[in-house]
Amino acid sequence: MAAAAVTGQRPETATDGEASRPQWVPPEHCQAQAAAGLGGGEDAPVRPLCKPRGICSRAYFLVLMVFVHLYLGNVLALLLFVHYSNGDESSDPGPQLRAQGPGPAPALGPLTRLEGIKVGHERKVQLVSDREHFIRTLSLKPLLFEIPGFLTDEECRLIIHLAQMKGLQRSQILPTEEYEEAMSTMQVSQLDLFQLLDQNRDGRLQLREVLAQTRLGNGWWMTPESIQEMYAAIKADPDGDGVLSLQEFSNMDLRDFHKYMRSHKAESSELVRNSHHTWLYQGEGAHHVMRAIRQRVLRLTRLSPEIVELSEPLQVVRYGEGGHYHAHVDSGPVYPETICSHTKLVANESVPFETSCRYMTVLFYLNNVTGGGETVFPVADNRTYDEMSLIQDDVDLRDTRRHCDKGNLRVKPRQGTAVFWYNYLPDGQGWVGDVDDYSLHGGCLVTRGTKWIANNWINVDPSRARQALFQQEMARLAREGGADSQPEWALDRAYRDARVEL
Repeated sequence: MAAAAVTGQRPETATDGEASRPQWVPPEHCQAQAAAGLGGGEDAPVRPLCKPRGICSRAYFLVLMVFVHLYLGNVLALLLFVHYSNGDESSDPGPQLRAQGPGPAPALGPLTRLEGIKVGHERKVQLVSDREHFIRTLSLKPLLFEIPGFLTDEECRLIIHLAQMKGLQRSQILPTEEYEEAMSTMQVSQLDLFQLLDQNRDGRLQLREVLAQTRLGNGWWMTPESIQEMYAAIKADPDGDGVLSLQEFSNMDLRDFHKYMRSHKAESSELVRNSHHTWLYQGEGAHHVMRAIRQRVLRLTRLSPEIVELSEPLQVVRYGEGGHYHAHVDSGPVYPETICSHTKLVANESVPFETSCRYMTVLFYLNNVTGGGETVFPVADNRTYDEMSLIQDDVDLRDTRRHCDKGNLRVKPRQGTAVFWYNYLPDGQGWVGDVDDYSLHGGCLVTRGTKWIANNWINVDPSRARQALFQQEMARLAREGGADSQPEWALDRAYRDARVEL
């Protein structure tokens, strides 16, 4: 079962000295901050954009949700939106629920979570009647497991065949409809934006600082080279050193970023994700093999049938030669400005943004890949996590085309093997806590052949009450029958009755 190749851990970037770093606050801005209620005067520190663990901080999450797919100017504007709207952290963590049904939803029990014990630990489980499976712990941060032979070769071929019948479409990252509306509400100054990006408060924007907060742009993977090309195109960096002073930044017209990104035609190798995918129905009436796989996942996760059955359908993904997916997390935290996609039916519709709340990822390898295509976890089992440490010198650990070999853990695709992990930490009360930063993962470059995988995501709302209300409403719809007895996005009526011979 040598399906995982583990490299040596990368040296950790020291963070103890961060508290002693000088806070860079331009003198001319202090008075304006005090007048606006943003600080206490000259001695007040500038509020940092992200916590040291930045990837799942509220500021970073909102950036990732809306503007990662646009361009640098969009991201900068959203950062300031977060800066002004952060508010009281002790306030209600989610939107108000709408009254549904005759009474309050019943309380939900604690979520089941397997114990990792230690890396390499194996346990035997009975998931099907005619054979045993072994679960092997691959890492503790994130809590990651591997199960060889979870699917049979015949099941793998069937899933691929069903996906080909259905037809696959080019994978996209995020929609772009929110751009115009969000931009129209942003009134920002160059100085505010500069401060939010200047993480080390030295009065200069290094490429590393810009990349850490603007990792994606309009579906285009941002690299030091692409940032410098952008600077040159809009004449933002006259001396060409890749570092922007406050004066250089203030001289820029951020609208030029939009024009540049709109005119840029990226090659497939420059995209965040280079793949094709489709969705296969697994609910009542689906192909018996699809139903059997869902029931197997239910036994594996030991979660309630309501949670598993109301989760997303099976996503099937094909990576051709040259395909990749740069490092990302599958889920995100929910703040007052966001709502989970699967529970939005019972939430306040005025909430502007939504995200996929994926408690667990169960990933299946559907074929053996001739070259490349590993799943990499760049910071698995690191002692600490720091957003800025992902980019060191010329190495970006999130870049799965260039630096997959430098990630801490790589899992080689083997037909029928499943790997699964938890995207959230526990909250100490049996429910969903913060997103696990260590669940950062990506698909390494496929150097030869084709890679087929499938994803079963288990959706759980971090709001326990909202998840309970959602399950109650879905149960009511199921009792009443009709087309609305399943979440709208989970239906695939056109192929749910398909019967395909192997």
